[in-house]
Amino acid sequence: MRFEFQANQDNILLKNLLKQHGISKKLLAKIKFDGGELLVNGTRQNAIYRLSDGDQVTVVIPPETATPTLKQQHMTLSIAYEDAHFLLIDKPAGIASVTGQNYPDQTMSNFVAGYLQAQGYENQKVHVVTRLDKDTSGLMLFAKHGYAHSLMDKMLQKKGLTKKYFALVHTSEALKDSDEILAPIGRKDGSIIERAVVDASHPTAKQAHTSYQLISQNQEFSLVDIQLHTGRTHQIRVHFAHLGSPLLGDDLYGGYRDKIARQALHCHFLRFTHPFTKEIIALESDLPLDMKGVINHE
Repeated sequence: MRFEFQANQDNILLKNLLKQHGISKKLLAKIKFDGGELLVNGTRQNAIYRLSDGDQVTVVIPPETATPTLKQQHMTLSIAYEDAHFLLIDKPAGIASVTGQNYPDQTMSNFVAGYLQAQGYENQKVHVVTRLDKDTSGLMLFAKHGYAHSLMDKMLQKKGLTKKYFALVHTSEALKDSDEILAPIGRKDGSIIERAVVDASHPTAKQAHTSYQLISQNQEFSLVDIQLHTGRTHQIRVHFAHLGSPLLGDDLYGGYRDKIARQALHCHFLRFTHPFTKEIIALESDLPLDMKGVINHE
């Protein structure tokens, strides 16, 4: 892939200009050793070349081969958005996001690997930007090359990506019309899977911030619209269990499975500023059928 930049001052090192545009040392090494190019006004230069104001810089990033640990498996994907840099999938519940020891097959990362192969794209490496728990449905973002992934990681660190979720939770007196949940999360003592709200002095404690608005409510369950401000493991599930309002179907954290067979959580909204085009990308996903079914049969 080719990217164009312009120097806006004299005597700046090429590598420093590229750093300003989010090109890391690791990516520079890939460009140098794996078949990429750095061009200044059409002529090849190295990273310590000194630029003049107005110089035109072209960066040629070499293609990325398929991730060897992934299987290129195939499933019809529900694609919410795609361009040369990003792929946004509406993930169904019941499929793990990332391939690993517990989920070697039939994962979203494997299915995206299969999609990249089937499309014959130049870059075949899978870059997962946002993850969802296996039984959580909704919007999941992939980058289509390492440069885009790096820029999105920086955006996530600066809280430049907005994620919102719909959840069905057990109704409790602690639920308000809207509220902020500020409670640190850490590993639950004695468990390698569960998390819990812990004291800030706990060795695994990490700051966690969730906000929500109540959409509808009956005596049994409530529909809430949730925004994540941090990204801790099981954050929404832990915070609402802490309120005494665990998610319907989430038996790991105290929810009942009499109405739905999985945690009733759906990522329905993603918004970010496209790092290359500067457009605002804002996408929504409808509630899945199982969650609609709970609401319609209340």
